[in-house]
Amino acid sequence: MWGDRPVDVVRGRIDTTLLRVDDDRYGNDVLSGDWRSRGVKKVRQVPLERDMVLEDPATGWAGAVVRLEAGNVELEDWKGRTRSFPFTGQFLLEGELVTLGRPQAPVGRRASGGTGAAGRSAAAATMAGRPGAAPAVRHASDGGRLRTASGSFAVEQQRARVALPSRIMVEGKHDAELVEKVWGSDLRVEGVVVEELSGVDNLASVLDEFQPSRDRRVGVLVDHLVPGSKESRFASAVMQGKWGAHVLVVGHPFVDVWQSVKPARLGLEAWPTIPRSIEWKKGICQHLGWPYSEQADIARAWQRILGQVRTFADLEPQLLGRVEELIDFVTEPRA
Repeated sequence: MWGDRPVDVVRGRIDTTLLRVDDDRYGNDVLSGDWRSRGVKKVRQVPLERDMVLEDPATGWAGAVVRLEAGNVELEDWKGRTRSFPFTGQFLLEGELVTLGRPQAPVGRRASGGTGAAGRSAAAATMAGRPGAAPAVRHASDGGRLRTASGSFAVEQQRARVALPSRIMVEGKHDAELVEKVWGSDLRVEGVVVEELSGVDNLASVLDEFQPSRDRRVGVLVDHLVPGSKESRFASAVMQGKWGAHVLVVGHPFVDVWQSVKPARLGLEAWPTIPRSIEWKKGICQHLGWPYSEQADIARAWQRILGQVRTFADLEPQLLGRVEELIDFVTEPRA
């Protein structure tokens, strides 16, 4: 605790917005030194590097550095789209506001060397650059090694493994896209395929068709897995049923996987409470001032939310732990 407020810690990171420093309003003489800049945090300058992941604070656009040309730095996002920003501007680097210094090595697009978009962020170095997964980030504190969006060290120069017989199943498309963006690189290294259930109601019939076994395990991620919910009843029935020994059902407490994204990434203090009489996703869009009348509006809203997810640190721990648990379950060797 910090005072009367909790300090949010996620895998060793502390939310510094919760730390307060009370300054003495009258403690400094305005005639002594540069009083106008007193107390103002100096923005650090960092040398520009290729594949450095930056975010433009004005637009929220985030991507890896692929080119420096004519005074502009070009960023490529996880979908392979590019956008240029003035080199002299300010950017967010791992959450810190920085300015860019001249690169110590040439920055330019790599020659095309594989399938997909040439020069995709970090693609030539790691599997994290494949479509869907967020680009890997290089941390000086890790000796320059690349980390995937899930926080794992990236396995460099490795092709995806042949798929394991075991599977991870999620309720719907949005769940699958979020898992892919944060854990996609890890899953390809392990050879794990993620499948959509199109609703937890279909779980029993899908398992009957899949026929889990000791060597064909199934991990299931369920939304809104709280006591007394429909989801908890389905999960309990499966775990106690004929496939229970080879199936693990876990879940998060959120109404929808949207809520697993930290609200601060959308400029919110907390996700709004939507009346039960209103469809939840439409209510969220309405609260945010986004279109919501058509299904295409809901799809676009999710892409806006997903676009704000850069690494595991942008997700709530109630989801993080459950996905890691499923990965361990389906990849753990069985004697």
